[in-house]
Amino acid sequence: MAGPSLRPHVHWAQRHRELFLRVDLSDVRNPDITITDNVLRFRAQGHGAKGDNIYEFEIEFLEPVEPKPVCRMTQRQLNITVQKKESNWWERLTKQEKRPLFLAPDFDRWLDESDAEMELKEKEEEKINKMKIDSRVPKDPFKHLKKGYLIMYNLVQFLGFSWIFVNMTVRLFILGKSFYDTFHTISDMMYFCQTLALMEIMNSLIGLVRTPLIPSVVQVVFGRNFVLFIILGSLEEMQSKPVVFFIFYFWSISELFRYPYYMLSCIGIEWKPLTWLRYTVWIPLYPLGGLAEAVCIVQSIPIFSETGKFSLGLPNPLNVTIQFPFVLQIFLIALFLGVFVNFRHLYKQRKHHLGPKKRKMK
Repeated sequence: MAGPSLRPHVHWAQRHRELFLRVDLSDVRNPDITITDNVLRFRAQGHGAKGDNIYEFEIEFLEPVEPKPVCRMTQRQLNITVQKKESNWWERLTKQEKRPLFLAPDFDRWLDESDAEMELKEKEEEKINKMKIDSRVPKDPFKHLKKGYLIMYNLVQFLGFSWIFVNMTVRLFILGKSFYDTFHTISDMMYFCQTLALMEIMNSLIGLVRTPLIPSVVQVVFGRNFVLFIILGSLEEMQSKPVVFFIFYFWSISELFRYPYYMLSCIGIEWKPLTWLRYTVWIPLYPLGGLAEAVCIVQSIPIFSETGKFSLGLPNPLNVTIQFPFVLQIFLIALFLGVFVNFRHLYKQRKHHLGPKKRKMK
């Protein structure tokens, strides 16, 4: 059977607009704090001067207060903030003239009326100064135009890659089409989306987005567009390879989450499931996409060797021929280095957006 309730030590201080109550209880559990008819009622389980017990008290305030107190708990104490209905200075806290024994001034926060007025004046001056500084910052007249452009860009890219993904999925798994005609049915839309993706480099270059420039260049120019336009676009023999299906499929899946995430970010909306998908799906897809691109390059080397396409013969006296297959071998090494650079960049982004955050005790 629980013993009788006890009163904790309570310390108080005030400002013109609010009251501060500090309840000396640690490990507080199940606090019940209400204000009814200008009376604050407190009841909680915690560890105080009489050990672990139920503590409670009532305070009838001198003047009217707002009925919704704000409570913040720490491991050692509980803090209650109560808003006054009118901004003025009270001569005491309670309606009864004799101060209750459990109540004492909080000297850590105590100010007399003149000091409180000075603090209030400083806050008002700080607010005015901040407004003056904000008014000096030049407003961007093209802000809404830039936002509208970014929304439309991400929307168009999302629709384009959605069409690619749905088309490939339906053709393969529902219609039973083979891998071999992927390029001939999908390439036009992929050309459009990847040509449009060059705008991402421009967006980063002129500061429209905060994406670093180098990862954008590595992924768009020296990754996807090189494979699409130089390897697949120039060799008909490569266009019927099954690897084309996997390249296009991996590209389209990753963009189904990236572009909607950026589109919603433009209007200040964050949907947590989409954020998680945007910063998680790339973990398996990015290495798989890089591997598919590498396989495509390896398969194209014998064809370029046989045809001599893009090989460059230098005039006399050098009389040297730069073989394009040799360039592809170097590019293959650069491809894996680029995958590593972008993987590291994306991992840092994931850690920033999804990593553990410090939580304040309430």
